[in-house]
Amino acid sequence: MINKNEPVCCVTQCDVPLDQAYWNTRWELGETGWDIGYAAPAITEYMSKYPNKHAEILIPGCGNAYEAEWLASNEFTNITLIDIAPKAVERLKEKFKDVPAIRVLCEDFFQHQGTYDIIIEQTFFCAIPPARRKDYVQKAASLLQPQGKIIGLLFDKTFEQTGPPFGGCACEYKPLFDPYFEIKKMEDCHNSIPPRAGTELFIHLSKK
Repeated sequence: MINKNEPVCCVTQCDVPLDQAYWNTRWELGETGWDIGYAAPAITEYMSKYPNKHAEILIPGCGNAYEAEWLASNEFTNITLIDIAPKAVERLKEKFKDVPAIRVLCEDFFQHQGTYDIIIEQTFFCAIPPARRKDYVQKAASLLQPQGKIIGLLFDKTFEQTGPPFGGCACEYKPLFDPYFEIKKMEDCHNSIPPRAGTELFIHLSKK
């Protein structure tokens, strides 16, 4: 059992490169165990109260992008999706071909250029090697407008198997985000999907 009052080492490193070829193969083989089949309730609950329907929203490592589908159906007008896997992007472009509110890019998040009001985090942070987490935080900050936000979910657990996914705890995440973000909320998620109950943190971070 994890003691949440003590630092936990999340760094079970992967022995294969987590590059475009790796992720594209996962899609081609249907090895998408992170896919829950619908938009995460914690994210839709937050966004249902977000007043600016024209906010520029980025979802990196978007997978099947159920959150984007929910956003577009709830009148949000400016949603950008990024995934590094061409197979995922091919499916998304077909899925959203008649949805002008959504644009789909096959890109590496760390090379992406743009300016956003919100970054939605849903199983992307846990998919990158832990050694790149500082890079993630810096890149996210660079893409956000002043007082822009990251909202979403992070795992609050470790994984026995070699990642991805890579887990962790708030005591590891806070020092990474503190230099660039005001931590409005980083706490146990009250409305996780049942299989992840008690193992997620909801985050609301505001760019300093």
